[in-house]
Amino acid sequence: MQYLLRLVRARFMAAFVLNVVLGLVGTHLAHAADEDGYDLWLRYRPLPAAQKTALAAAATGIAAPDDTPTVRAAGAELKRGLAGMLGRAPDAIPANAKVRAGTIVLARATLPAGLADADAVRRDLAGVGREGYVVRRTRQDGVPVTLIAANSDIGLLYGSFAWLRQLQLGTAPDGIALADKPALPLRVLNHWDNLDRTVERGYAGESIWNWWELPNIIDPRYTDYARANASLGINGSVLNNVNAKAEVLSPAFIAKAAAIANVLRPYGIRVYLSVRWSTPLELKETKTADPLDPAVAAWWARKADEIYRTIPDFGGFLVKANSEGQPGPQDYGRNHADGANMLARALAPHKGIVMWRAFVYNPPAHPNQVSDRAAQAYDQFKPLDGKFDKNVLVQVKNGAIDFQPREPAHPLFGAMPDTPLVMEFQVTKEYLGFATHLAYLGPLFQETLRFDTRAGNRPMTVARVLEGAQDGRVGGIAGVANIGSSRNWTGSTFDQANWYAYGRLAWNPDLDSRAIAREWAGQTFAPDARVVDPVVAMMMRSREALVDYMTPLGLHHIMGTGHHYGPAPWVDDLARADWNPVYYHRADRNGIGFDRTAKGSNAVAQYAPDVARRFADPATTPPEFLLWFHHLPWDYRMPDGRTLWTDLIAHYDHGVAEVAAMQAEWQRLRPYVDARRFDDVAQRLAQQQREAAWWRDACIAYFQHQSGLPLPAGVRPPAQPLDYYRKQAFPFAPGHG
Repeated sequence: MQYLLRLVRARFMAAFVLNVVLGLVGTHLAHAADEDGYDLWLRYRPLPAAQKTALAAAATGIAAPDDTPTVRAAGAELKRGLAGMLGRAPDAIPANAKVRAGTIVLARATLPAGLADADAVRRDLAGVGREGYVVRRTRQDGVPVTLIAANSDIGLLYGSFAWLRQLQLGTAPDGIALADKPALPLRVLNHWDNLDRTVERGYAGESIWNWWELPNIIDPRYTDYARANASLGINGSVLNNVNAKAEVLSPAFIAKAAAIANVLRPYGIRVYLSVRWSTPLELKETKTADPLDPAVAAWWARKADEIYRTIPDFGGFLVKANSEGQPGPQDYGRNHADGANMLARALAPHKGIVMWRAFVYNPPAHPNQVSDRAAQAYDQFKPLDGKFDKNVLVQVKNGAIDFQPREPAHPLFGAMPDTPLVMEFQVTKEYLGFATHLAYLGPLFQETLRFDTRAGNRPMTVARVLEGAQDGRVGGIAGVANIGSSRNWTGSTFDQANWYAYGRLAWNPDLDSRAIAREWAGQTFAPDARVVDPVVAMMMRSREALVDYMTPLGLHHIMGTGHHYGPAPWVDDLARADWNPVYYHRADRNGIGFDRTAKGSNAVAQYAPDVARRFADPATTPPEFLLWFHHLPWDYRMPDGRTLWTDLIAHYDHGVAEVAAMQAEWQRLRPYVDARRFDDVAQRLAQQQREAAWWRDACIAYFQHQSGLPLPAGVRPPAQPLDYYRKQAFPFAPGHG
């Protein structure tokens, strides 16, 4: 009996010691407690012992300038972050008290006395503008301190977040030296949130704005939303859907928007509202909505005055007009500049802006007429270049169709040098598998921002256009938010990365999407190569995999109509030609693709001559855009020597195989990720694998039916006949407003 007791005790102690050792080794890798994702990339988990010791010595206290809401927010974030990483929050150093070694000193342009390298800091501050910051280790009164300096309170907040980011990624405090500023002054999220809390194209629950409870009940989540955005440098939030309701400009809803603005303001975020063009007419306060009617202009001027009395720093209006059935100035024979300028003049006395969306397309004049939806925004807006008031920015989608998995950059970028443009990205994945499929959008954003427009027959990326390099007209970046009431904010863990990547690229369009992925993975899971490397590998292959199993070689808009989920290249019975997937791929016995050359719609001519020449010839068109610009025979010879038909099928197969590879990669991460998040991602990848195969089989079945060609040797046939896929229905798909 004694022997058995000793044996049990020995085994218990061995297991205990092993668990302790494993716990010490894996402290920064695996966490005993599950995580629900609410903390996003601001997790601030305990550091390993060696890093904790170094940080504790470098974070003994916080000395901040006079007490303003934004400085308080910076101090609170530093305390929160350091408390999480160290297990204790640093002390606040009273004003005029002597700093001690390890103090974190927040300072505006008037630097504290006794700073060792004050002249060098002033030089750095001169180059970072109003929103930038300088972070460095230095000495004050002879003791080592960390200086976070800026020319404004918001710069101090941004600098505090930047310092905490580096600490989370494992950088030693002594190794952090930063000087940064945003490339663009306007960095906004567009919420397609409705007043009833539904979210159009939202896949993460209801709107975070509880309009019913506002303005008197303020959800603490609003502050966490502001913190997350400020950590990325996002400085604007359009609160409601571009398919706006007139009621949003009623006094009751202005008061609700003001309550949100009060929460966001300390974090440098201004609120904007989407407005419905016909609001005064619908409210029966004018007899028309004609922008040239003085009574209409006067109504908007009074409404602007009313808003600014309630929200003094209100940003302005976002407008969707004469698009998809929305009313607009064209209803009265006016143009987009007439409409935008009328609103701009109402906002100008308050320094507000108008973001006027260029997403417009009209039905063909005759039911059987074939037009090119991709060409219509350019046709309507290019002639208006230089005719907009200075506080109007034209907001242009990244591509000319509609947030497809891949599109060439919109031809309006570079074509309107006398008008500031705002890039509109979609962070929510309307056409990329909703919140179900893993599709990291950083490469998509980067691909567009680095697209060389060749404007003026010289190198001119889209990013440089936005920054005003063409003619000094500086624009901005807007992202359609993927945020909702889901506990993890975005519906899935990896969709948080798209919010993160959007914000980081809005701050600096030259950042590398892989480097951003590494930042996000290091903060979201752990800054350890055993986690970061495979996670980043999955992320960087994910969007291309999705393109392959959905829309390879330049195919586009072949998703299920209405909800835009799942394959439906066969749909041909909708009222408008350009609502039907067959309009975009035009597959028949002779070939496949949309001819946008001079022999077709000639939309290629909307690009600068250098770009147009490259896209006009299939031999020089990048393969990823081939069927976007060309209708080609099935036996067209691809650069790899295969026929178009064989290459198309190979892409579909490759996309499915890539999802399987991501699944396997994720399974190997089980020891390093908490069970809750691991299981959620694993389930979504399994669903993505099933749906990638569905996409592959349905599209191959349909295109084989259209082409009449046999499958290449060795290719697995679709699991079901074409009719099976055609009968799939999804009447309650989420997010379709």
